[in-house]
Amino acid sequence: MKLTMAQALVRWLLAQRSETLDGREVPLFPGVFAIFGHGNVLGLGTALEEHRDELPVWRGQTEQGMALAAVGYAKATHRRQVGVVTSSIGPGALNMVTAAGVAHANRLPVLLLPGDTFVGRAPDPVLQQVEHFGDPTVTVNDAFRAVSRYFDRIVRPEQLLSTLPQVARVLTDPADAGPVTLALPQDVQAETYDFPEALFAPVTHRPQRPRPDRRALTEAAGLLRAARKPLLLLGGGVRYSGAGGRALAFAERHGIPVTETTAGRTLVPHGHPLHAGPLGVTGSASANVLAAEADVVLAVGTRLQDFTTASWTVFSPDVRLVTLNAARFDAVKHGALAVVADADAGLVDLATQLENWRADPLWTERASAERGRWDAHIDSLRAASDEVPTYAQVVGAVNALSEPHDYVMTASGGMPGELIGGWRGSGSISMDVEYGFSCMGYELAGAWGAAMAHTEGLVTTMLGDGSYLMLNSELFSAAFAGHPFVAVVCDNDGYAVIARLQEGQGGKPFNNFLGDCRSAHATPPRVDFARHAESLGCAVFTASTVDDMRAAYAKAREAAVAEHRPAVVVVRTRPDSWTEAGAWWEVGVPEHLSGRGDFEESKAGQVRYLKS
Repeated sequence: MKLTMAQALVRWLLAQRSETLDGREVPLFPGVFAIFGHGNVLGLGTALEEHRDELPVWRGQTEQGMALAAVGYAKATHRRQVGVVTSSIGPGALNMVTAAGVAHANRLPVLLLPGDTFVGRAPDPVLQQVEHFGDPTVTVNDAFRAVSRYFDRIVRPEQLLSTLPQVARVLTDPADAGPVTLALPQDVQAETYDFPEALFAPVTHRPQRPRPDRRALTEAAGLLRAARKPLLLLGGGVRYSGAGGRALAFAERHGIPVTETTAGRTLVPHGHPLHAGPLGVTGSASANVLAAEADVVLAVGTRLQDFTTASWTVFSPDVRLVTLNAARFDAVKHGALAVVADADAGLVDLATQLENWRADPLWTERASAERGRWDAHIDSLRAASDEVPTYAQVVGAVNALSEPHDYVMTASGGMPGELIGGWRGSGSISMDVEYGFSCMGYELAGAWGAAMAHTEGLVTTMLGDGSYLMLNSELFSAAFAGHPFVAVVCDNDGYAVIARLQEGQGGKPFNNFLGDCRSAHATPPRVDFARHAESLGCAVFTASTVDDMRAAYAKAREAAVAEHRPAVVVVRTRPDSWTEAGAWWEVGVPEHLSGRGDFEESKAGQVRYLKS
């Protein structure tokens, strides 16, 4: 088939199918986010227009916002569908690099198609070309190399024949999933080639279930059988494997308390007797207490980042760590006994090795006892008052009015600690806390993508005023396209959680709260978030008390669904009240600050390498 390179790429996208975790067949690439410029409008843009009825194209307002929406889409579909994002060359392309970092850190697939400068070089320097002085082959798109799982620059149309199978491999591989970047030079997009028809034959990509090595499995089972206080830690890999039910059944069969990472949140019903709560800095004191006493930790589908491990102070120095992970890269960290396998398949095989072994019943019962104490603490934080609402009270109001299949999101600032530690889920996978990269602005852009994908239940995203100001333009994109969700904007006059860190370690208030920033005005201007969101096409509701918040959120839910657009709740919140899990987080503390003593004390208890 004689096609341009761009036409061939679009036809290939249409031919790719995916099997969801519940066995349905869906398009692997359900849609494209696009802002056109001279670097992609005639090549890829024309090819997309030819198939506009088969492959939906959504226009965003910023390239970063579109790419973050694609990341949110991938998370909401449990990595079984992939958003495609295209931009022109130069600044449009570079705007997507941050989103590529988000996808890379969180192991989420997204396909980025930035335009690139002319391979033929006849018009050099073309508009938006930076011109590398020492290497003419380098363009701004080389910045994607550090944040792409797979990168290629298509300088000949026939290169698609060898690179597209690799693109599909990375986007659908449970171990390698992440962002793929194909840089598309403007002139090459329009060049033709006789492509074989077989390239466009439908292909269905199904979840892979690699099984564990028998020797590693036997060693892992031996450690668990010898454990007096085992703990099961569930991460995002359990979610993407569809192994939540399997993991809970495993815990029930063997009497093992269960805790969750940030990416694994809501895998376990909150009220389950084995649920100890979420682990780590933004987790719960209940899970952290058990982690400190556990002698064997079975960590499934997690890369064990610093917030989960409290910078590696949450476990006992004598703990034995078993990691079950599809990615060997993550499984071998920190001296763990690595079992490289799909989470679902690995737990099945491990259960056969353990047979009827069970943990000590007294240890098993600790999970519900400790979580009960944590629940009572959260209840006290949520208790209503006539004062300005706290983040905990706002989360409580949203939690109380949410339905079992709703989906709640956040990414940065103080909200992750409130949502991870305080949310009470029903056991459906209902949360996306982007805390691998903690990207301010993901909350709104990612919610647009999640709203496209999450068709059962309502998406609610929760964020601070700082994140709203960082990236809000995709509210208009969602309103224009008709994708409903609720955004709860908590206004506390600045970057309150960073101010908390700054002042809590002995630093002076500086450049975080708006009142501590340089301004030429005795009375600086304030942002009217309600009017701003309304101007972007959203339904808007405001609140100043906890009761107001409940009423506003209930109305926002109704409006979002009825009017097919985002509904925004703006609520003033306290800047000085937070949920504390009692865990340490390592940050650089200068010697002259008062927090240095606590830093040195906690640093001394940090586990650097565990024995397997």
